[in-house]
Amino acid sequence: SDAPLAGDALVDRPTQTVSGDAGPPGASPAGAGGGASASVGTGTGTGGATGDEGGLLGEAPDSDEEMPLTEHIEEMMRRLGVVFAVGGAVTFGLLLAGNYVADVPNTETLITFLWDSHVGFDNYRPYVYGPLELLLTKLKVAGLAGVVAALPVFVYQTYRFMRPGLYPNERRYYLAAVPTSLVLALVGVAFAHFIVLPAIFQYFIGYTEASAQLAFGLKETFNLILLLMGYMAVVFQIPLFIQLATMMGVVSRRWLEQRRLLFWGSFLGLSFVVSPDPTGMSPIIVAVTMVVLFEGTLALLRWTGS
Repeated sequence: SDAPLAGDALVDRPTQTVSGDAGPPGASPAGAGGGASASVGTGTGTGGATGDEGGLLGEAPDSDEEMPLTEHIEEMMRRLGVVFAVGGAVTFGLLLAGNYVADVPNTETLITFLWDSHVGFDNYRPYVYGPLELLLTKLKVAGLAGVVAALPVFVYQTYRFMRPGLYPNERRYYLAAVPTSLVLALVGVAFAHFIVLPAIFQYFIGYTEASAQLAFGLKETFNLILLLMGYMAVVFQIPLFIQLATMMGVVSRRWLEQRRLLFWGSFLGLSFVVSPDPTGMSPIIVAVTMVVLFEGTLALLRWTGS
């Protein structure tokens, strides 16, 4: 009858036992269990970083903090400005190189090289139908070099913009994507130069010679060459985009496979928009290339089990 009630024992217990500290001698087992449960509750309530070790793809972002929308927009514009600055510097540097530095490849050198490679300077000389046509063609050729040079800068600036909210593994993916993006862009340009464009021009020349005298205009010819080269540089980023999206958990391989027909149709429609051709030759070649890249990347993910 002299033993204290359980309620009295709970009242006399020091308050620090709520956080899990050892109680005084003689503490009841039920009280100790209550302290342990309180400490567990404290651990899960501190945040997702401790309750979910590693987060989605690694440790939680260590510098994730909320920013006003205006600051996000300012940072985005600043980083896009860096991308345009790099592309513009390469464009105008190549455009003006021949005027100030001797024996340096310039736009005229590239125009001659591309014309000889795909049309043949000995047989078909380019026709100019306007006073600014040659100058604008030089600008377009230099602009293509600027786009290729700006692609990895764009990927890196995107990484810098998203870095505060990325997990460490995601940051490594993005950093690895910067040189990969440049390599894929160069492979895309080379693919267009050595495979797509020769097939298209061989078809065009053979199709036209039978019924008409060939007179290729400089502007129209280089519009086709540069458009396909630039487009293929972007198309060859498809494996990189799919890899990043799956690694970061944005989409899954099964999700992409279930919607492959939708992607195929989008590739075909986009190819007809970017490379208009009444014969349908160039859009089909471009669309088939996009489908092969898409399916090849999915096959690689399936083979690796990712």
